Amino acid sequence: MTAAATPASPDDPLVTATEATRSLQGLSTELTARVPQLLEAMRSVGSGLELHTTLDRICETAAELSGARYAAIGVVDEAGEGLSDFVTYGVGEDMARRIGHRPDGHAGLLGAIVREPRTIRLADLTTDPRSGGFPPGHPEMRTFLGVPIRVQGEIFGNLYLAEKRGGEEFDDHDEHMVRVLATEAGIAIGNARLYEAACRRERWIDGSVAVTTALLSGGDADDALTVVAEQARRLADADAGIVLLPAEEGGLEIVAVSSARPTKALGVVLPPESPVVELLLDGEAVFSPDASADPRMISRLTSVYGPIMLLPLQSGGRVLGALAMPRARDARPFTEAERTLATQFASQAALALMMAEAQRDRERLAVFEDRDRIARDLHDLVIQRLFATGMMLESAQRKAVVPAVHEGVGKAVDELDVTIQEIRTAIFALQQGPTEAPSGLRTRVLREINMAAVPLGFKPAHRFLGAIDTTVGELTGKNLIAALREALSNAFRHAGAGRIEVVVDATATLPDGSPGVRLTVADDGVGLPEGGRRSGLRNLARRAESLGGASWCGPGIGEDGGGTAVVWEAPL
Repeated sequence: MTAAATPASPDDPLVTATEATRSLQGLSTELTARVPQLLEAMRSVGSGLELHTTLDRICETAAELSGARYAAIGVVDEAGEGLSDFVTYGVGEDMARRIGHRPDGHAGLLGAIVREPRTIRLADLTTDPRSGGFPPGHPEMRTFLGVPIRVQGEIFGNLYLAEKRGGEEFDDHDEHMVRVLATEAGIAIGNARLYEAACRRERWIDGSVAVTTALLSGGDADDALTVVAEQARRLADADAGIVLLPAEEGGLEIVAVSSARPTKALGVVLPPESPVVELLLDGEAVFSPDASADPRMISRLTSVYGPIMLLPLQSGGRVLGALAMPRARDARPFTEAERTLATQFASQAALALMMAEAQRDRERLAVFEDRDRIARDLHDLVIQRLFATGMMLESAQRKAVVPAVHEGVGKAVDELDVTIQEIRTAIFALQQGPTEAPSGLRTRVLREINMAAVPLGFKPAHRFLGAIDTTVGELTGKNLIAALREALSNAFRHAGAGRIEVVVDATATLPDGSPGVRLTVADDGVGLPEGGRRSGLRNLARRAESLGGASWCGPGIGEDGGGTAVVWEAPL
């Protein structure tokens, strides 16, 4: 026995194509001659893989096949309630500029076709009760043919043809051939969507690998976060990529920005009372079609953006920060596929952030262990030997009969006493934890200098000008400390310096005449190598520019200007 065949679905592309082709039988010789043109049109439509190029080709081919002056494809959005894209043929750039906004598919004749996807043919669309009229600058259109395009049984969009040349109406033969073309278009669009989805997934995977590689290559945490922001912006086709981390005073602080336009967002803190911050810290993603009009976006930074994704950076149940990807105003919304891929990318970035945090903890622990060892050695060995030397000199002083010798030995003993007191002060500073010291800017600068002394093998000289604790604001001070840390790290890793001088000048005058604070870290090392990495120097410049300042490099303090001087300044 032969099994009964399963009835084919009426939405099956093969069924649609077969029925449409059957309807071509019995046509006149003139119309039959158009069949090769139809076949050539179908071949042309299926010859590409890039989605938007395929849509352009479908519009052009349909217009040529039917003799229409204008053609368009309205791509139905994921909710099936409007149009997410509108591709046209026959409408030039000047005309499109006069028309303004493209239709959204929520009203008028196009909205009716979106809600009821079926073939519509009109002799005069202006008389149809569903028509909502044309906006100013729109070309005159009367004859109309609309055919739905299905991809794998689902409505992808609608193919619109208008204003047949010669003033004629679209007839049955036009409709039949355009339906066959729409079926082939559905297959071509399906292939293009699959290809585009595969390429998009590959790009996001490559971006995740780039973030992981940036971290594991031994770069600092700021570099890794900058890579996260740059990759997020590129992959999401966004106007900016922004990384936020929890701020000390609550809320989220912007710590890395990659933007297509100049921005002063770096260092800005989103307050904890922001509804968006509350959701992100609770581990919930935030999606908005228009950030500038969303009442949850209380920050002024979002006023220039349109669609936006804000994703929590969470790993192991911990929310480590957030990742924001806003698009420009009037840009297309993020699709469900883009949201999914971005969420996966954020999970990878969170893992990278956790690894960076673990790396910083290991480095900090190593520094504290070295400080404890140095403090013990200074106390148990150096001070004891200096004290014994002082006693020997005091004994020699009492035996000296020449007044000059007696006086010279006395001065040496006094110098040893001062040295012992300074070493004891250094031991106390080394034994202090980071939370035990006062939080003034001067103290934080000294702390960074003392910490740098461990890997350097010597303590950099330092000098303060002006009342830096009272005149330098918290945000500027925080960025100054980060700049100092970066400059000292560069000097240790690359300069090979034997002497370093740190100057913090709160009485500086900036080029525009305004008061400012200037940090200078100068060494007598080998100078900047040709072709070397400049990521650290770029970080310094970004931090300064975000505050309205600047950063640059100049001659050092070695012989004949040898070495490097890193200058960082910002307004008060």
